[in-house]
Amino acid sequence: MKTTRKRYSADFKAKVALEAIRGDLTLAELAAKHGVHHTMIASWKRQAIDGMAGTFSGAGDAARVVGESEVEKLHAKIGQLVVERDFLAKAFGR
Repeated sequence: MKTTRKRYSADFKAKVALEAIRGDLTLAELAAKHGVHHTMIASWKRQAIDGMAGTFSGAGDAARVVGESEVEKLHAKIGQLVVERDFLAKAFGR
């Protein structure tokens, strides 16, 4: 019998991880409450805590700047390729 894995949304994971970080309930209690295995909750909690440092470090801003410069380079390359294509089309009479 084929079983499919349950997929959880990012919002659900964040909500459960935040409850785990608060520590009002144990992992076992959270697992029973949400119907998720306690090791998954522990993993989501660890990911949330690790991701918080990136939020305050400004790493996202640096990635955005790199992404914008990469987009500019790609647009320039596309423009160059369009000009070359048009030139070759005229040269071969198409």
